[in-house]
Amino acid sequence: MTTLPAPSSADRVTPRPRGVVDPLQGRLGVLASHLVIALVALVVIGGATRVMQAGLACPDWPLCYGQWLPGGQLNLQVFLEWFHRLDAFVVGVALLVLATVSITFRRRLPSWLPAAALAALLLVALQGGLGALTVTRLLAAPLVTAHLATALALVALLSALSQALLLPRPLPEAPGVPGPVWWRLLLLFCLGAVLLQCLLGGALASTWSAERCLATGDGCGFLLRHRLGARAAALVVFLLVPASWRLPSGEGWFRRQALASAALVSIQVGLGVITLRLALAVPALTIAHQAVGALLIALLAAAFGRSLVLRAPACLSPGSNANSPMPEPSHG
Repeated sequence: MTTLPAPSSADRVTPRPRGVVDPLQGRLGVLASHLVIALVALVVIGGATRVMQAGLACPDWPLCYGQWLPGGQLNLQVFLEWFHRLDAFVVGVALLVLATVSITFRRRLPSWLPAAALAALLLVALQGGLGALTVTRLLAAPLVTAHLATALALVALLSALSQALLLPRPLPEAPGVPGPVWWRLLLLFCLGAVLLQCLLGGALASTWSAERCLATGDGCGFLLRHRLGARAAALVVFLLVPASWRLPSGEGWFRRQALASAALVSIQVGLGVITLRLALAVPALTIAHQAVGALLIALLAAAFGRSLVLRAPACLSPGSNANSPMPEPSHG
């Protein structure tokens, strides 16, 4: 019986090195991930503050009744407004740490990180200023909407940044390949559509148009535009699911993200319908509606941030092109 010789090491399909993550870069990625959670919580608490009409529960800023902890005046409304400010302060301190470390150790970190960290720090400073103006200007609708817009922009920026930091960088011997351009553009379009829809919902809430429409029939045009915008935004997010199956076979992460985004959109639409059917009488549903919107933005931004980072294919066979997404078969 003739035995076949064992394949030599030169004939085998060898795993391509996945790349490395600098320990400091990994820790900053974890910090950014935690900040995404804190920012989503900030949006949710802000929504609860509006629904519970607690936006002016603390009549001064940055203190509350002239104290850091307003124990004597503490009730649910004061607690919501006070905790909203506390969360924003913690996020600001953490972003200051992120920017400082990014600039100090910029030689061992990605070149884009200092600029991105400084942009996040500027956004949180703007967020604090808008928060102060919403109190001093007695919750003027444009300021409330701008306050929400800045918070959602921070959620998107930190979510994309965290994914870019946590993904290993390709090694010199295994150069990375970017994601398809059409996929990045589709993710960016979906993210923009959802952001615009969330801002339209924020403007609807800050002007109390939905409540006025249900009570007196006034402002229903604004509500109708929000409902039509929700259908358009949901449609483009649903398109991510079939589009993700056109990606290379190793991009299962994006397929899971697309399915999760479609599930969140379905929940968001359902919450919106139920909230209107119940005439906005259940505050928890309104708060959940805003929370799901913030989570959807975080999810889409994470996918977009990940699509911008160069990634190495799963494996490489002898003689194959380093930039080829699939290994070539080897014959022993």
